[in-house]
Amino acid sequence: MARRTQVHSVELSDNTEELESPETIESGSLAIQDDSVKEPQKDLWERPQPTSAPVLPDDGSTILRFEIQLARIMPPDGEDLKVKRYVVYELSIRQDSSIIDPQPASIQRRYTDFRNLYNSLKKEFPSKMTTIYFPNKVLVGNFSPDLIAERSAAFESFLTHVASSSALRETTAFLNFLQDSELTKACLLLDERRNEMAIPLLENCFRLLNKIFMDRSRPVLLILCRLVAACTMSPVPHHSAERWASLALSRYDTLCDIDLLQLYIPLLHTCTHLWRV
Repeated sequence: MARRTQVHSVELSDNTEELESPETIESGSLAIQDDSVKEPQKDLWERPQPTSAPVLPDDGSTILRFEIQLARIMPPDGEDLKVKRYVVYELSIRQDSSIIDPQPASIQRRYTDFRNLYNSLKKEFPSKMTTIYFPNKVLVGNFSPDLIAERSAAFESFLTHVASSSALRETTAFLNFLQDSELTKACLLLDERRNEMAIPLLENCFRLLNKIFMDRSRPVLLILCRLVAACTMSPVPHHSAERWASLALSRYDTLCDIDLLQLYIPLLHTCTHLWRV
């Protein structure tokens, strides 16, 4: 029977010469331990319960929070041993006020997704990224609970920094990180006429973007129009179609963005057809 081995984490330097040194190779070899010696690691990491409640504003303001509550090692142990295992982080985005946000948005991302965003922003805005710590790759052992916890904390701080800077927040790289995976899946489902499965993905995208960007910002209005279109594509409109159409119309009120106004006429036609049904 095939058996996986357990390993401790060994950080990778960005210096390729260091990676090829005998010392690095030896340290990676020594980190490998047979799973017959140690208990197998769990496939699920969960954040420990906090000892105190989160601090909430009492002045009418809101706080944007990025939190990784759990992470999964995929594929689960014992399944498809030919596939290289990886960690999927479940990222929750909340906009807390005097109460904790009752409708957080949630997306799943891998280490490479966070790293690609970090590298892109560091290249475009080096001066705004100098104080940000980002965890290095590891040679082996990236499934240990301590490493996952460390990375989760670093990812949360990184995203909080990005969202707090208008220059970083408005980049295409950040928007792609937030929605590209879900949009791709939703578009494939819509092409297959599986609207019922695509709409929840788009709804989650809207909730996420609406927590980070302004109500009438380009990313929010574009995803809202996509959502309305998805709800009205089938002969029988989705049960939430009228709610999303009404919200889209209200958001377009007093809008001055010429590019976005190009979508207003198609939106009006869609709404007219919707309310005639």
